[in-house]
Amino acid sequence: MKQTITEKILSNHAGRKVSSKELIEATVDLALGNDITAPLAIKEFEELGLEEVFDRKKIVLVPDHFTPNKDIKSALQAKILRDFSKKYKIENYFEVGRMGIEHALLPEQGLVLPGDLIIGADSHTCTYGALGAFATGVGSTDLAHAMATGKCWFKVPESIKFIFYGKLNPWVSGKDLILYVISQIGVDGALYEAMEFTGETFKELSMADRFTVCNMAIEAGAKNGIIAFDEVAKGYLEKKTPKNYKVYYSDEGAFYKEVYEFDVSKINLQVAFPHLPSNCQEVEKVGPINIDQVVIGSCTNGRIEDLRVAASILKGKKVHPEVRLIIIPATQNIYLEALREGLIEVFIEANAVVSTPTCGPCLGGHMGILAKGERCVSTTNRNFVGRMGDVGSEVYLTNPAVAASSAVLGRIASPQEIAKSDVFGYNPA
Repeated sequence: MKQTITEKILSNHAGRKVSSKELIEATVDLALGNDITAPLAIKEFEELGLEEVFDRKKIVLVPDHFTPNKDIKSALQAKILRDFSKKYKIENYFEVGRMGIEHALLPEQGLVLPGDLIIGADSHTCTYGALGAFATGVGSTDLAHAMATGKCWFKVPESIKFIFYGKLNPWVSGKDLILYVISQIGVDGALYEAMEFTGETFKELSMADRFTVCNMAIEAGAKNGIIAFDEVAKGYLEKKTPKNYKVYYSDEGAFYKEVYEFDVSKINLQVAFPHLPSNCQEVEKVGPINIDQVVIGSCTNGRIEDLRVAASILKGKKVHPEVRLIIIPATQNIYLEALREGLIEVFIEANAVVSTPTCGPCLGGHMGILAKGERCVSTTNRNFVGRMGDVGSEVYLTNPAVAASSAVLGRIASPQEIAKSDVFGYNPA
């Protein structure tokens, strides 16, 4: 039986050959929780009365959503993780000062390997598929079961193949590719299915862009997003870990529920309008929409490559006087690298604020909550009603280049407009 990469990984972890739609129990290589989801899992785990977790090296706990603690309740949530990690000697607990946004942090720390089966009590765990792993979000009860047994139940997803060819247009990134895909298939277009990304374009796509694409597979309803491991991924991983790993590839002739092909030369800069990631328009066709806030960061677009793009646009310019620009490096290492490269200086001189790593405003937590009637351009992954604050606020999703350009012009704008503009006394010519 011919198999997809997703089916092969699940087969390996189930100990037998599996097929799509089958219900299986499989071993996990990593089980992840954060300060919102892990406390529930910890409560369930401790009710079992166990003295040990299944493997203290394979549990990862990252307080990243409401940290640094914004109030007493969030401080208690974080303390539950801290106490549990100390009690059970969890090796991969990342305290404030060492932590980062979990889905940027784990690959950076070399914890994600191709061929792994990773679960996380957070829907954007699917990010790790960019390294050829099967990674998916689960509920807190499933996380508790995995912490106790090292196993989890899965329904093997059918796969959909997305083939990309052609050369990217200027400023177009992985964020635009995945927004465009979601606009074509809808937010339930890959419901509980594996989104497998391939094609000549992806062979040239950076790891940062690959992480972004897989990160937002869940926004199409997918169980996981995955990209076959290649030389680009190998080059990235060699800098992170010396560990051995096993690589899987889809068989030629494997069954796919659907196959889509996209000529990326026809994909332009995207903006997802409220209140769905699928509600996309080309940036150049958007009319004058004034904004109040811009957020550049998150597990979707808070990597050093994203910050470099933003800085290239903001250098020598000022944020529009009626706009707040919040920049959030995804990890401490990314923050430090941005500091060493002079990016933080660029941001502050442009009148932006730079935050410690946190999910913060992405989920309406802190560090940038919107009031009623306010509009935000954001590099995050969701723009549902009330996602970043008041239900009367609006969130527009874009890539970092569009976000930075919008911050300067005070409205949704493309990078091409910046090059043509004399912005607040600064003439780029």
